[in-house]
Amino acid sequence: MKRPFLIGVAGGAAVAAGLGGWLWLQRPGADVEAGGSRALVQVEMPRLSPQAEAGQAVFSDNCAQCHGTRADGREGLGPPLIHPIYEPDHHGDYAFLRAARQGVRAHHWGFGDMAPVPGVSTADIASVVRFVREVQRANGIR
Repeated sequence: MKRPFLIGVAGGAAVAAGLGGWLWLQRPGADVEAGGSRALVQVEMPRLSPQAEAGQAVFSDNCAQCHGTRADGREGLGPPLIHPIYEPDHHGDYAFLRAARQGVRAHHWGFGDMAPVPGVSTADIASVVRFVREVQRANGIR
């Protein structure tokens, strides 16, 4: 008799988590970049380490078109990386390397598959990861 109750609780928790994620993405005040693409989340930018600043430059050149200049995602283009889905325990640093090298099949979002990013070195990707992780931490994602 306890099993249906536990399934109901687990199902309710899953629905609540999904709704919470959706509401988090709908927060007011998300900025609009040039070209009219709305940011999907609001991101506070911290003071960055030199390695993260280098990563921000690589990110701007290779990733920002879809993921936004603050890794805040772009409506209709790409997901925010400053989001609990990309916390280190769920998507480790290697996931970013693999995504840049091999691309990614869509699995969390409805943006479609991500193609590999040509011309970025392992050191470039490591600096991008440093940028993303520092901004995540500044925005409460650990």
